[in-house]
Amino acid sequence: MSLEYLFERLARLEQRIRDAVDSRRAADPNPDDPFRGLYLSNETIDALLEGLREPFAPFTDSVPDGRLRPLAERAGLTGVDVELLLVALAPDLDSRFEQFYGYLNDDVTRRRASAGLALRLCGIPEASAAGRARLDADSPLVTCGLLAVGEEERPFLSRTLRVPDRVVNHLLGDDRLAPELAGCARLGTELVEVPGRERLARAIRGRVGLVYLKEHPGGGAEELGVGALAAAGYPALVVDAARWQAEPGRAELTASLRREALLRGAGIVLGPVEDPRLEELAHPAIPLVAHGTGAWDPRWSATPPLQLDALPLSAADRAELWRSRLDGRLAPDVDPGEETAHFVLGPGQIARAAKAAAVTALADDGLVRTDHVRAGARSQNAAGLQRLARRIEPVVGWSDLVLPAGVLSLLDELAARARYRDQVLDEWRMRPGGGRGRGVTGLFAGDSGTGKTMSAEVIAASLGLDLYTVNLATVVDKYVGETEKNLERIFTEASGVNGVLLFDEADAIFGKRSEVRDAHDRYANIESAYLLQRMETFDGIAVLATNLRANLDEAFTRRLDVIVDFPLPDVELRHRLWDRCLGARMPRGVDLDLRFLAEAFELAGGHIRSAAVTGAYLAAEAGRPVAMTDLVGAVAREYRKLGRLCLDREFGPYLAMVTDA
Repeated sequence: MSLEYLFERLARLEQRIRDAVDSRRAADPNPDDPFRGLYLSNETIDALLEGLREPFAPFTDSVPDGRLRPLAERAGLTGVDVELLLVALAPDLDSRFEQFYGYLNDDVTRRRASAGLALRLCGIPEASAAGRARLDADSPLVTCGLLAVGEEERPFLSRTLRVPDRVVNHLLGDDRLAPELAGCARLGTELVEVPGRERLARAIRGRVGLVYLKEHPGGGAEELGVGALAAAGYPALVVDAARWQAEPGRAELTASLRREALLRGAGIVLGPVEDPRLEELAHPAIPLVAHGTGAWDPRWSATPPLQLDALPLSAADRAELWRSRLDGRLAPDVDPGEETAHFVLGPGQIARAAKAAAVTALADDGLVRTDHVRAGARSQNAAGLQRLARRIEPVVGWSDLVLPAGVLSLLDELAARARYRDQVLDEWRMRPGGGRGRGVTGLFAGDSGTGKTMSAEVIAASLGLDLYTVNLATVVDKYVGETEKNLERIFTEASGVNGVLLFDEADAIFGKRSEVRDAHDRYANIESAYLLQRMETFDGIAVLATNLRANLDEAFTRRLDVIVDFPLPDVELRHRLWDRCLGARMPRGVDLDLRFLAEAFELAGGHIRSAAVTGAYLAAEAGRPVAMTDLVGAVAREYRKLGRLCLDREFGPYLAMVTDA
């Protein structure tokens, strides 16, 4: 890029400095003094007292071409402002000006232009109120961050003028972001087609300065803002609202953000906002697009914004975006849109997930397959929920479940609700009113060990999701109101995660409301009432597991989509469970009688698995295949844990093994 315009203006400034030097020498009683600038002689003082301070020759009030002209227009600079900026800029472009200014300042240590020198070089008297106002704290040069006036302890005319390095670099053609913006802001360069882009672009072209986008689940508010700004002819500066608001030196960071936007002629996309002070970033030349998940709060800005909704992409648009991002890399039998139809992902998340899937596939044969697509989609999960719940990556599938056919059918129905809810609720308009969410919730009720947790893991695996088990220790609090706050944090974090949320021992927090006899009953009822309301607005997938279904409030069960009762397994199921729990790799002794174990001992699947593992350890210690004595002894140990007696009629011919154990 040619910089001739800038150096041509510096050449004109240099000529005025020559004239100023000649004038200074003519008025100097001792111009050849070698210590000039280090002290003031009597003759110099007399000359200062006798003479009048006049401004130097005036300049032509015009704004040059190149980067300076559009910057001046955006910042609202006058010709005087531009000339003052050039005077301050000169030492950063040509080191000779340091010596010029040291001479004219009559102080070799002051190598930048002072306010008084800058005014005189622009042909403005030092006592001109209008001229001095161009360097005030509320002047365009200062408020836009283009000029810094330092040394405030000095008289105004001797204060030093400095142009920030970022402004100098910009005028010289450097387009890198200011270093202080690292981690807080970035350039929005990736454009994704999102609904409503053209409408918003028209508003921005029509000089709408402030926009607020309410982001719905799966919506792309940031992508909408970036795309609309690009369509309106503005680059986008994307700002992380949380980091901006948490920055200790927020005022300086805000000034840098506003200056960066002005230098680039960019708009700002800010979000997600919670309680911002948008007036700090406001400028007539900077379109500001803020976004968040809540409603607009009039306290955020005195300027009423244009309010729009950032809606999610349709299923067809999501599928097309997946295919476009993975064009030429997909395995022939993979439909990424279908595999991730139940994921709640915005357009930007889909773009990043596709990139993650392609990178993961490079570790295999390079073709993107179903597991790569789902892994890429899961990579977009927020990490906040892992602080409140335990993340489990599912490793089991439908074939691992040993349950009655009716129970399997209900589990499949729950998975189908999660998989096809977009089609049913959005495309077919089957969503009820009343502000209800799009969540899918199920209740798993049954005795311990009947397969409730494993079933939740299988459902998560079938959907390609992670399972998050809520830790009651992070939820229940003895102080009034704290349990509700903890649950709200969980539900809020879960809204940003594509996963299955499992509340184990759910009766502890979803218990029945009771008659109010004292303050404890009243607050317990408030907690239950809160949960009833929150479950209605939840948009994710949640499973409540309990051993005591009777303890759950009936109002909860009404709001559940599927209720699955897990019975104790019968003989045939127990036989399959014994065989499944022993696995195919464990060596089995010739005396194993799994049919006897299934018929004799009425155990749930969890207890059978525990007995099988115990028997495996006993066999490993003995250095032989697992034998009947190992399994019968393991069952006896399970009985003792459960507080059950080892009866002759149950153990039959193997009772002696138990006695020996």
